[in-house]
Amino acid sequence: MNEGAPKRVSFLGPEGTFTEQAVLLYDSSAILVPCDSIPEAVAAVAAGIADEAVVPIENSLEGPVIYTVDLLIHESSLMIRRELVLPIEQCLIVRQGGSTDDIEAIFSHPQALGQCRKFIERCYPKAQQFASLSTTAAVQEMLSRPRAAAIAARRAAKLYGAAIAAYGIQDNISNATRFVVLGHADHEPTGHDKTSLCFSVKEDKPGALVEIMMEFSSRGINLAKIESRPSKESLGKYIFLIDLEGHRLDAKVAEALEKVQNRTTPEHFKIFGSYPEYVATNS
Repeated sequence: MNEGAPKRVSFLGPEGTFTEQAVLLYDSSAILVPCDSIPEAVAAVAAGIADEAVVPIENSLEGPVIYTVDLLIHESSLMIRRELVLPIEQCLIVRQGGSTDDIEAIFSHPQALGQCRKFIERCYPKAQQFASLSTTAAVQEMLSRPRAAAIAARRAAKLYGAAIAAYGIQDNISNATRFVVLGHADHEPTGHDKTSLCFSVKEDKPGALVEIMMEFSSRGINLAKIESRPSKESLGKYIFLIDLEGHRLDAKVAEALEKVQNRTTPEHFKIFGSYPEYVATNS
């Protein structure tokens, strides 16, 4: 990237997705590189088509975004440079002049369908649900089918000349999605950072995971999150994912990570990156 030139940022497109909103929140001057999928957005950075990618990694209602998590674990060598949190308002969208009384099909991204599960069960229990590549793509698909609706953002309705039949249909008003910015390197220390990593235990024995956690707690390092994913190698073998407070270059964090690496399998120990901890603003 040329010094001073706008960043090229890839994201799950097309225009109107929540990820596009996240990109604009991150860098309103960025050159947008819309992609058809999360893996494509990540691959665009690896191929030099984009400088960074913004991808969803976690939703407050639906939990981890598996596409992103599995890419970080198994496929991508990109690192997390930033995190940001976007409040999510889901809307029920229909064609202009369309009725909401006879909806037989509802289109949206699987995460959005999950976030609005109770609304769908309560209002349209007989409607067939269709998974789309993005919430904006759902609006496009809805427009080509009679007696259909889509779940997407307000901007998607405006972009395609559709009508919003209901606002805020997500199951919880506090619905929010955490996004991460991926690049070829993580962020330098700021003094208020987080580090994300994954690992699997070297020995499957009682207390093995506790011993690893002690490497952090004994040094006063707070764990912000811990979860697990199947290793995809054998039934019952898991990879653990951790977010901790501090930068990987901080002395006590670096020492703990070295100890943890010695207790885990080489093929599954991976630091996703250190980056500034997101702080919400009132603006």
